[in-house]
Amino acid sequence: MPEVLKTGIEGLDSVLNGGIVKNAAVLVSGNPGTGKSIFGIQYLYKGVTEFDERGIYISFEENAEDIRQAAESVGFDKWGELVEDDDIKVYDKQVMLREGDFTSAIDKLLDDFTESKYDRLVLDSLTMFQLFFDDERENRTYLLKFTDILKQNGLTSLLINEQGAVFPETEIGLENFLTDGNIYFIQTPTDSGVNRYVWVAKMRKKNINTDIFPMEIGEGGITVHERAGGFSMMGREDSVF
Repeated sequence: MPEVLKTGIEGLDSVLNGGIVKNAAVLVSGNPGTGKSIFGIQYLYKGVTEFDERGIYISFEENAEDIRQAAESVGFDKWGELVEDDDIKVYDKQVMLREGDFTSAIDKLLDDFTESKYDRLVLDSLTMFQLFFDDERENRTYLLKFTDILKQNGLTSLLINEQGAVFPETEIGLENFLTDGNIYFIQTPTDSGVNRYVWVAKMRKKNINTDIFPMEIGEGGITVHERAGGFSMMGREDSVF
């Protein structure tokens, strides 16, 4: 069995058969509002508070105060304290978009990658990250370089991706094939609001449960109900990638 990092999210680590493979780069996709950013925040917060694993949060869309408020809205009240102590390092849009090109932005990050020990990283979002590049070939080249840099520095990373389609199988991009794992967040409207689901479609080197599982977002963040899988999109319960 490969070494894994637990997400700290109730139910999800069971679905992942223990957690995310160490040093993997995992694509996290879904519509706006499905819980992707909360997942990233929770992954870093639990990493520090439960597993003594420090984290980096890179955001091209929010400032540091917005991120703190999002964390506190689901009960992660120590987020600000962890950021002040550098247990969680935040690069917000004011920092990242100040750089005019990919190389300058990455150079800014590399200082912390090499000088301090961090274990987890969240990039929010890959969609904005890709705006640095002029075409698909350049995008692919630099995405590969970036994920290699993360792995070389011992980081287990979530790359958040905004998706336009409601159902993930209708929108498969190049980034799905360049990452080590794919996790989808799905929401469907109801008369009283929305139902939320999570689907772990791929995790290299791991046996995973490929059913779609219901989830909730509330105080304490995301909870996945792993004993209430709706159905399998892969036609079987377990798959090896």
